[in-house]
Amino acid sequence: MTNIAVIDYDMGNLHSACKGLEKAGATPTITDSAAKILNADAVVLPGVGAFDPAMRHLRERNLEAPIKQAIAQGKPFLGICLGLQILFEGSEEGTESGLGIVAGMVRHFKREPEITIPHMGWNQLDLIQPQLPLWQQLNPNPYVYFVHSFYVDPLDSSINAATVTHGTQTVTAAIARDNLMAVQFHPEKSSDNGLQILSNFVALVEQYQMVSSV
Repeated sequence: MTNIAVIDYDMGNLHSACKGLEKAGATPTITDSAAKILNADAVVLPGVGAFDPAMRHLRERNLEAPIKQAIAQGKPFLGICLGLQILFEGSEEGTESGLGIVAGMVRHFKREPEITIPHMGWNQLDLIQPQLPLWQQLNPNPYVYFVHSFYVDPLDSSINAATVTHGTQTVTAAIARDNLMAVQFHPEKSSDNGLQILSNFVALVEQYQMVSSV
């Protein structure tokens, strides 16, 4: 069974992410242990809430180094919602520095007469990297569930794996670079499409295990 470390830093409902991973066939373990993170087959960094408290909690639990180490080792890594945003250098939401694993900033949606902030509810993705393993068996514009007021703005646009349009603004909805993947939406709340994405991630981890054991 695939062992996935779900990082616990007191930001969000970890059990929803775990239930989704269990349905996808994995064995998730909620943990803030560096050893368990580095020994897991893969890592998921979920999160709901504000950028600054998230970074403070990560640093208080000494989680910054193991997160960076797990990614550097090539371990499959999936960030979800706030877990995407804190991978970046900083956010317009606060003053704390982010993990800096991805160059770029987290931006606030520009206010427009016809849109609500936060961007909340179902919306369609535009898959920029359609061959990405995470998107297998999805249609080109799948509906997924969002809840966010801020979006990531990567310096290198080539890592964009999907975008979403809210009002007149088209923003990054997912990134992918080597073993690092992260999404702004909530796959665990996105019904069949979300379960497919989590199943694809688990399948990717299993493939990584097979290659690593050769």
